[in-house]
Amino acid sequence: MTAPDPSILERLGIAEAASGIYAGGWQRASGDAIVSSNPATGAAIGSVMRATGADYEKAVVAATDTFQEWRMIPAPKRGEYVRQIGNALRDLKTELGTLVSLESGKILAEGEGEVQEMVDIADFAVGLSRQLYGLTMASERPRHRMYEQWHPLGVCGIISAFNFPVAVWSWNAFIAAVCGDTMIWKPSLRTPLAAIAVTNICHDVMAGSGFEGVFNLAIGTDEDVGHNLVHDTRVPLISATGSCDMGRKVGPAVIARMGRPLLELGGNNAIIVMDDADLDLAVRAATFAAVGTSGQRCTTLRRLLVHEDVADEVAARLVDAYKQIQIGDPLEPQTLMGPLISERAVDQMMTVLEIAQEQGGEIIYGGNRLDSLPGHFAEPTLVRIDKGAPIVQEETFAPILWIIEVADLEDGIAAQNSVPQGLSSAIFTESLRNAERFLSPVGSDCGIANVNIGTSGAEIGGAFGGEKDTGGGREAGSDAWKAYMRRQTTTINWGGDLPLAQGVEFS
Repeated sequence: MTAPDPSILERLGIAEAASGIYAGGWQRASGDAIVSSNPATGAAIGSVMRATGADYEKAVVAATDTFQEWRMIPAPKRGEYVRQIGNALRDLKTELGTLVSLESGKILAEGEGEVQEMVDIADFAVGLSRQLYGLTMASERPRHRMYEQWHPLGVCGIISAFNFPVAVWSWNAFIAAVCGDTMIWKPSLRTPLAAIAVTNICHDVMAGSGFEGVFNLAIGTDEDVGHNLVHDTRVPLISATGSCDMGRKVGPAVIARMGRPLLELGGNNAIIVMDDADLDLAVRAATFAAVGTSGQRCTTLRRLLVHEDVADEVAARLVDAYKQIQIGDPLEPQTLMGPLISERAVDQMMTVLEIAQEQGGEIIYGGNRLDSLPGHFAEPTLVRIDKGAPIVQEETFAPILWIIEVADLEDGIAAQNSVPQGLSSAIFTESLRNAERFLSPVGSDCGIANVNIGTSGAEIGGAFGGEKDTGGGREAGSDAWKAYMRRQTTTINWGGDLPLAQGVEFS
């Protein structure tokens, strides 16, 4: 396994024992040290002094105080700060992408791709800073003007997961910043160094501006930081990315205090492969969607719903493709799949495969731990199984692909929509009618529906999110910026009379 270059941490400004609290500037965290480990080797990368509840309070005060002035800065000027952060990310793309790969285990191409996604959303947010539009409405009252305007919301809490340790933060942070909000970031404890590196980049840009408290960070436990953030009435928006179980806790807690939850939760994503599909295209797309990030994306392909007439051929082609997947050191250019995030994740994968076999599933490729490699490795696995098996209703965060036969398009859509989650979906077909049926109101029930591309690899230009147990949130793209602002309807009477709406008279 390739040893990490020590100079990478140095260039990203990460000290030997880094602090996990940034509150308008780096503070001395008062919690115990946590160790960030490389899942490909088990070796320590660095340590972080975690934030406590008292440290979190410093962050929320810094964010709240800074918001009072930041909200009054013109949006295009707020965008200028984000532009500079985007440029700094461009300059450090290789270093930060390598660190993302080291901490999360995703291959280097994906690590650098995640940083590129941050750059892209920065560019998007800069343009958006001049497009925070409101509408003018015709008033029914003479000599009245009515319009809507959008104001900054306040402090935003951002809770991110290990599988996208920096990109998901940027989806929220850069748009929230141009909208006039400040924020507190609670990253995964498995990827704290990447969060510190990003916060260093933001600090270098914001230093001396008086707005150092826009991008704040609190690396701590759910008990010390997460609970306080979710229940804090000073934080009107909580954007949380994670499991459906996490969302069921966070969402009600935020709503109970009349806050605004923005939830991006689990996905049990499916591709329907019709009998008229381009099978070369379908197999290539399915392989990346199922194996990318070692099956640990929310948009990972979990269920391949194949028309019964081509099911055997598709299964055989997938086995051939899986045999060619290079597994190992994520920093090596020939590697296509790295480790899972932890040994517990490998254990859960093995348990799920045992359950699947008890429910009639047949492993046609993979299914084994890779104890010959250091770290937390397992083979990507193909399982032929019936659509009625209970295990396919669940999201397993691992490289397991269920291959399920369906009779026709209606059967495929019904099977796809039968699970509780509703994030990403796709169909492979050469038929315009099949494609349009899949995209119609009686087709896919997911937030993302694709034709002849896979379920993962969403672009920042489109709103990202899902339905049902996936949480219903939307980030990036379209009008997702409205989640980070408050809408105000304004009516101006420029006449000398006081007419009332709906013809009401009150003399």
